[in-house]
Amino acid sequence: MPIVDSTHLIYTVESGDTLYSIANRSGSNVQDIVQSNAIYAPITDPGLIFPGQVLILTTPGKNQVQQIVSQGDRLYQYAQRYNTSVDLLQGINPQVEDPNMIYPSQQLLVPAFIYEVEQGDTLYKIAHRFGLPLSTLMEANRDRPGLSPDVIYPGYRLIVPLPSSVNIVVFRPFPGTSIQAGQQLKGYARAFEGTILYRIVDDADQVVKNEAPIQTSAGAPSYGSFSIAIEFDDSPTTQTGELWVYTRSAKDGNIQDLVQLPVFF
Repeated sequence: MPIVDSTHLIYTVESGDTLYSIANRSGSNVQDIVQSNAIYAPITDPGLIFPGQVLILTTPGKNQVQQIVSQGDRLYQYAQRYNTSVDLLQGINPQVEDPNMIYPSQQLLVPAFIYEVEQGDTLYKIAHRFGLPLSTLMEANRDRPGLSPDVIYPGYRLIVPLPSSVNIVVFRPFPGTSIQAGQQLKGYARAFEGTILYRIVDDADQVVKNEAPIQTSAGAPSYGSFSIAIEFDDSPTTQTGELWVYTRSAKDGNIQDLVQLPVFF
């Protein structure tokens, strides 16, 4: 399953841009931009781009997605695109002191990853694999060139939002991928005294990992980062299941801020 292991920039084409100028500024290359965004015949005139189109640009580096702010953009627009909250976007970008004040060319970490389409894929299959409604996948890729609800091409790259709640986002493992004991569970959370919880169940409802605490780097109102090694208490009885990350209410113990990742074993 080709999740692309690079840094990706999400860029909105501006008046006067060319593929060459975008590649030079971003450290990407023209051929990669053309392939990743299907800027070729018969989908469109080769190399033709228009202001307002949203491009995926690939650059060397660790696997993360950065949104390049365009003139007039607001944080709430990005929250809508990436199916998350303004609070969370601000919380994982400490350089943003005021959610109403972001600036052109500023780069923001966003809760998403990039998937490269394979032969036989459909948008519905991809959304289902990663535990998303099709509408969420389409919203994340709104204004992308080369995107059709009916036809997608191998090599085309899609923005896929990561599972999140208002207060928790899981960056690793990726949804819809295999997990094993010792693998890192990473993300950000805003929680009382910085304590959150995780558990793993298989699709037969057998508990693979009993509820266990995770300590984040900061308590509420800040968003703290977390990174722990996943543990298994029992062997899974099915090939698929879910990893849950959440908190519990101090009042009644009910689960709050639940983030659910579909996983393979």
